[in-house]
Amino acid sequence: MVTGKGGTGKTSVAAALSLHLAAGGQNVLLIEVEGRQGIAQLFDVPQLPYEERKVAVARDGGDVFALAIDPEDALYEYLDMYYHLGRAGKALRKVGVVEFATTVAPGVRDVLLTGKAYEACRRRDGKKYTYDAVVIDAPPTGRIGRFLNVNAEVAGLAKVGPIRRQADSIMGLLRSPRTAVHVVTLLEEMPVQETADAVAELRGLDIPVGTVVVNQTRHPALNAAQLRGALQRDLDAGEVSDGLKAAGLATHEGLLDALLHEAAGHAERVQLEANQRRLVDAIGQPVVSLPWLADGVDLAGLYELSDLLGEAAGEVPW
Repeated sequence: MVTGKGGTGKTSVAAALSLHLAAGGQNVLLIEVEGRQGIAQLFDVPQLPYEERKVAVARDGGDVFALAIDPEDALYEYLDMYYHLGRAGKALRKVGVVEFATTVAPGVRDVLLTGKAYEACRRRDGKKYTYDAVVIDAPPTGRIGRFLNVNAEVAGLAKVGPIRRQADSIMGLLRSPRTAVHVVTLLEEMPVQETADAVAELRGLDIPVGTVVVNQTRHPALNAAQLRGALQRDLDAGEVSDGLKAAGLATHEGLLDALLHEAAGHAERVQLEANQRRLVDAIGQPVVSLPWLADGVDLAGLYELSDLLGEAAGEVPW
């Protein structure tokens, strides 16, 4: 599973991770649970229906399939699978049961979403699992603990029966070594704090935490001495002017002042990111950094990020 504060790029990381896991001939299912159709946009395919669709071929073979889970359709499937209601289950729409279960009743929606993902994980074609890995583009860090622990709460309410058995089975998978929750962050105060809080919450729920992915990182444009000078506001204006002239650019006082101001802001940003990186390292999970892509994350960018995740595979638990 891949979570992260909104805006950190967790959907892009989930998609890139799916491509990495599929490389070399594996079948991977990428699941979306928030109804944003973010996966379809990333892979440049039509809007995903409530069925598994192939969206990409990984390097050296292997396929990535995608599924956007719709809670209403998941409810019909659940009723048919466990109570054999078939078409009769859809008649519940007329009396408002479906709307109540998927939008009003606390936790039921998350039970359906995690239940569908669980079914995909255990499905087999003969003796072999249908998918070698299932990747979930999960809810953001502020909701991830509640989302993953909802079946434990349901198990506490339903003492017997198929609901209790399914809830126990799902929690067994979520707490097993087959599961890892990777957390995506930026080197900014709020995302890093939410990452630390989410990791602590997941540990408290006995749900395995995987890797912290530091996304959209940039290399400093200045060396260490220049960064110190920029922070202290004593960069040599003459040296900057000479550099501009060497590059064939005209110089004037207003431009020099603007560049020196920009350098100071850049140095402050580098210092902030260094402080936040120390806080990320202190969380105590493996850390992988992914670069900021100047052209944005398109399909080519996903393959680039996938390759970088592959390079880190020997050091972190994907």
